Amino acid sequence: MTTYADRTFTPPERIRNFCIIAHIDHGKSTLADRMLQVTGVLEARNYRAQYLDRMDIERERGITIKAQNVRLPWTVKDENGREQETVLHLIDTPGHVDFTYEVSRALEACEGAILLVDAAQGIEAQTLANLYLAMEKDLTIIPVLNKIDLPAADPDRYAAEISHIIGCEPTDVLRVSAKTGDGVEALLDEVVRLVPAPVGDPDGPARAMIFDSVYDTYRGVVTYVRVVDGTLKPRERIKMMSTGAVHELLEIGIVSPDQKPSDGLGVGEVGYLITGVKDVRQSKVGDTVTSQRNSATTPLTGYREPRPMVYSGLFPVDGSQYPDLRDALDKLLLNDAALTYEPETSAALGFGFRCGFLGLLHMEITRDRLEREYDLDLISTAPNVVYRVVTDDGNDLTVTNPSDWPAGKVGEVYEPVVKITILAPSEFVGTIMELCQSRRGVLGGMDYLSETRVELRYTMPLGEIIFDFFDALKSRTRGYASLDYEEAGDQVADLVKVDILLQGEAVDAFSAIVHKDFAYNYGTTMASKLRELIPRQNFEVPIQAAVGARIIARETIRAIRKDVLAKCYGGDISRKRKLLEKQKEGKKRMKTIGRVDVPQEAFVAALSTGGGQASEKPKK
Repeated sequence: MTTYADRTFTPPERIRNFCIIAHIDHGKSTLADRMLQVTGVLEARNYRAQYLDRMDIERERGITIKAQNVRLPWTVKDENGREQETVLHLIDTPGHVDFTYEVSRALEACEGAILLVDAAQGIEAQTLANLYLAMEKDLTIIPVLNKIDLPAADPDRYAAEISHIIGCEPTDVLRVSAKTGDGVEALLDEVVRLVPAPVGDPDGPARAMIFDSVYDTYRGVVTYVRVVDGTLKPRERIKMMSTGAVHELLEIGIVSPDQKPSDGLGVGEVGYLITGVKDVRQSKVGDTVTSQRNSATTPLTGYREPRPMVYSGLFPVDGSQYPDLRDALDKLLLNDAALTYEPETSAALGFGFRCGFLGLLHMEITRDRLEREYDLDLISTAPNVVYRVVTDDGNDLTVTNPSDWPAGKVGEVYEPVVKITILAPSEFVGTIMELCQSRRGVLGGMDYLSETRVELRYTMPLGEIIFDFFDALKSRTRGYASLDYEEAGDQVADLVKVDILLQGEAVDAFSAIVHKDFAYNYGTTMASKLRELIPRQNFEVPIQAAVGARIIARETIRAIRKDVLAKCYGGDISRKRKLLEKQKEGKKRMKTIGRVDVPQEAFVAALSTGGGQASEKPKK
């Protein structure tokens, strides 16, 4: 060990920072578990599967949502046969396309990446996307085939496929079984041999990059950093370079596998800082932490701000929970930098927030976390993407909510498009092409990765894939296809706003922006759904779907009919007719002044979305 300023730090040449990138269910978390056991930081009595997946929702769904970091001690022999202690910093990253931003932040804290591929399934589209991210950052890639113990494993075939993609020899692809631990020790030795040591100035002004943070009820904001230059020590005063805020460093430490206080962090080390600050805005992901006494002048290059792809409104079922929802979103934003939100008011749902997400699974996970971690009961409106509307008088408007749609005549509407990559067995090419064309997709190219695997590239409107495209793709390819997408600008589209009217009055929560060809389908579906959900009133209620002033669909909720003749025994028929006419007039008057009672359950059921990308199969 080397000592700087009377403190003991690990010299940078003995540190290796690396992450694991892979598709969902290819064994990232299981491999991380094995590494924890092999290096001895996790005792057998404390072991549980998916140890680094700390949230209940991660363990239930079997997917990683938050990147987690852990420090592992590992001893290797040098060329002279002498044992040398090394410190490995592992970051276990998510695999789903909605959490690519989480992966990109983890890559900034690493010099190397383990590319983990299932030996029975081969490389998948989302793995490719994360691989290209790692290559852009010039990280050292270590290709690894996992699950070689499976009967269906074909490591030779997939090793050739990987070598074709990243330009290495098939013999360079390591083979491990995270389940049995076979090959894990050899993999750690390769990490030490191939991944370069971090580079930085140990004697310069301290500079540390914030790559994650979390809110702790008792200790305030816990910030995770990677030190690039200098050293950080307990009880010194630190400065956030973006805001200039100064705090005392109450605690500094490492994660191995739980938080452990230490004497400080040196060049290349990854750890956590606690300042006791309760204000969540004081710790921004991508900010540079420096020492107040010997401040750095130039901050580190931060992260590119994520652009939301999908918008949805979040409203508390109980209006009095609005302040609680605001506080919960503030705290969640600290832990999820890809989330954006702003206040919104709905005539039907009251006060809430318009939230931006990176995808449908991101939206579902965020709502689930808000309800579990902050004890809220929420309604989310149907998700939609961001449109750009140019009116006839030349105004250029950004529409994130159907209620923002301009009332005047619309000139052109631009919708966001994405480039999607689909990897699937070649036998499903025709089925996939048919599905993509039905969603207004344009074929961009097709490549065969091997005799049996094909890569299809399409340009498609984002609005067509956020609902159920992923489900449809999986069902048509028997679960073998994988999907990835990235932004590709926008295009002119023939879009209209469909309003749902109750008793002639538009309900903003049910409005949607859809393609002109699908307007009738949306209108009839929503009208028939509401007819089943809204209870009968004392008067007849028409449910109408309208585009502008034109009604395109209608359903009717029949009135409750009271038996006014119940006590009218015998007598002249004219008396009965008089009573019925009187009832008819009363219902007519109620209809003109009556307001339709829509129960909260009807909003929840009508606005519930059907799964979309969010349906992932659990880990075995």
